[in-house]
Amino acid sequence: MPAFGPVRVRGGRYRLQRLVRRRGWAVAAGLAVTAAALVAAGPGIGAEPHGTVRPPGHRVTKPVRRTAAVDLVAAPVRIADAATTRLLRPGDRVDVIAAQDPSTGDGARVLARGVRVTEVPEPLDGAAGSGALVVLSAPRATAARLVGASAVARLAVTLC
Repeated sequence: MPAFGPVRVRGGRYRLQRLVRRRGWAVAAGLAVTAAALVAAGPGIGAEPHGTVRPPGHRVTKPVRRTAAVDLVAAPVRIADAATTRLLRPGDRVDVIAAQDPSTGDGARVLARGVRVTEVPEPLDGAAGSGALVVLSAPRATAARLVGASAVARLAVTLC
């Protein structure tokens, strides 16, 4: 193999130093590339769907959607049979039933289906005769119906 002389790249060693000395040129080139990229991206920033452009400083945002979790409230409900509430644990799903009222002759009716048990407080001493308290997580309208019914009717639960 023939002997070759050393290969040397001209200016490679000092290229970074030259770039630092001419940084104004580098900043201008960076800004030009950024501007070209923004123009190529199109009018997506600050533009309305119909083509009208909003003034700077006004963001286009989507409306906030309410989730089902926002509409849930905690409803304390007194269940007629205190022994039944000992079967319940937080996280269980139950159906709440209003028992038959003998004075009016109304039959049993389901007030809420599949509501989640949030808490089962310990019964107070001597309160076993009046039932036991259960806190249920239910939609606002259902919670109002449950609390109203617990004041006038005997309530029972079934596990789902």
